[in-house]
Amino acid sequence: QVQLVESGGGLVQAGGSLRLSCAASGRTFSNYAMGWFRQAPGKEREFVAVCDLNGGNILYADSVKGRFTISRENTKNTGYLQMNSLKPEDTAVYYCAAGLWGLGERSYQYWGQGTQVTVSS
Repeated sequence: QVQLVESGGGLVQAGGSLRLSCAASGRTFSNYAMGWFRQAPGKEREFVAVCDLNGGNILYADSVKGRFTISRENTKNTGYLQMNSLKPEDTAVYYCAAGLWGLGERSYQYWGQGTQVTVSS
């Protein structure tokens, strides 16, 4: 089992930045790819970004490309999502996940509880 806990969410004005963290415990975090997903009110959860177990092979959703950066520090069992130039449409609950590299939720075995990000206009 891998336990994941997200933090760093909050309320920010449009154009601002937030850095989300994903702290892992339990089984070795570095054995898994890491993904970030988000779910806005009334919408399905959607893919945001993914990196492989070494922090490479990175892919972003088109909606966040050039604004968000995924990274990880395996020595600290922590992953990150740096979010810049935030827009109101980025408002959502953000989830980190660990598992196999992929864009779909089914690739991931372990999920955090989510952290709320709200971007005001």
